[in-house]
Amino acid sequence: MRIVVSEAAFDVGAEAAAFAAGRTDTGAIVTFTGVVRDTGADALEAMEIEHYPGMTETALSDIAERATARWSLGDVLVIHRYGRLVPGEMIMMVATAARHRRDAFEAAEYLMDYLKSRAPFWKREITAEGAGWVAARDEDEKALDRW
Repeated sequence: MRIVVSEAAFDVGAEAAAFAAGRTDTGAIVTFTGVVRDTGADALEAMEIEHYPGMTETALSDIAERATARWSLGDVLVIHRYGRLVPGEMIMMVATAARHRRDAFEAAEYLMDYLKSRAPFWKREITAEGAGWVAARDEDEKALDRW
């Protein structure tokens, strides 16, 4: 398991290739990459993401360990950025490796749902109209009900 919380950009292709390298007992690798998107209503100039070092890594590790305990995973990768990001930049990546695809897909979805709702990151959107904190969305909370 590898958890990375960093201000630096990451190379999705390189991360996916490194995650997959040398695996001979894995039948499935699932990756997901989250991208900062323009909200459309007020043209998003940037998103600023804050976190508490130490606390964030521990929380992400706990979420990944719960996924590993629930599904038969060979490995998990979680990368999440913080700092100032503009539309089009990659904000996070999840990768799961398992013997069977169902475990890899379900664990990746679980990780994404819990990272969205329970990871201790605070996001502020900056537009030409000003800046505001991103509130939790009911649909993100409801997504946790299936787990």
